[in-house]
Amino acid sequence: MNSIQNLFSLAGKTAIVTGANTGLGQGICVALAAAGAHVFGVARRSCEETLNKVNEVGGQFTEVIADLSDLSAIEKIMTEVKSKTERIDILVNNAGIIKRADAIDVTVAEWDQVIDLNQKLVFFLSQAVAKDWIADQKGGKIINICSMLSYQGGIRVPSYTTSKSGVAGLTRALANEWAIHNINVNAIAPGYMATNNTTQLRNDSNRNDAILERIPAGRWGTPEDMYGAAIFLASDASAYMNGFTIAVDGGWLAR
Repeated sequence: MNSIQNLFSLAGKTAIVTGANTGLGQGICVALAAAGAHVFGVARRSCEETLNKVNEVGGQFTEVIADLSDLSAIEKIMTEVKSKTERIDILVNNAGIIKRADAIDVTVAEWDQVIDLNQKLVFFLSQAVAKDWIADQKGGKIINICSMLSYQGGIRVPSYTTSKSGVAGLTRALANEWAIHNINVNAIAPGYMATNNTTQLRNDSNRNDAILERIPAGRWGTPEDMYGAAIFLASDASAYMNGFTIAVDGGWLAR
């Protein structure tokens, strides 16, 4: 392997990916494992499908079952991962939910459910890994998953928009404090991706057509479209990148 390839290699690294059982989280698990990382995939339900996909690329994957709606899951995740590996090198905060409703009808419970998972968990799980990295002075990589709604208001998703706008700001805030400790905090903002989160949109022919009309690439994205950005931000290739969000959107924001 030449020096440039080494920049993108994750051989010997350990990664935690939340929301690993499906969609973009599953795709990121496959990408990081294919690049050489031992991936610990966190989800509330079985990650068997993700494990099979990682096995297909010859990677390492370990399932961690945890209910991420409860912050007590953080201690469970950290304890379980540390019992099986020397240290954590990469954290991908991917887990998230979306609740669609007119803003006038959103309840407190629905609001809190989205904010707690999409935003609060991201901060406190990041804090947990960063404490170890600052203590051992070896640094690490945090990749947050933002959204097109980190930039735009959206329709009928006020809590989701708020959470993802907050994650973009949090990415910058943590980078400002932790870059000095060799901790790179960056984010990826996926465009309109064909995952379970967008099933409702894709099944609405009017919304589906309107979205496709605006995407210069002319198609919905896929989990595979996230591979390159995830490996880049998890690897030494992005060592001098701090607090930035990469849009993987088929050109949506450029339109």
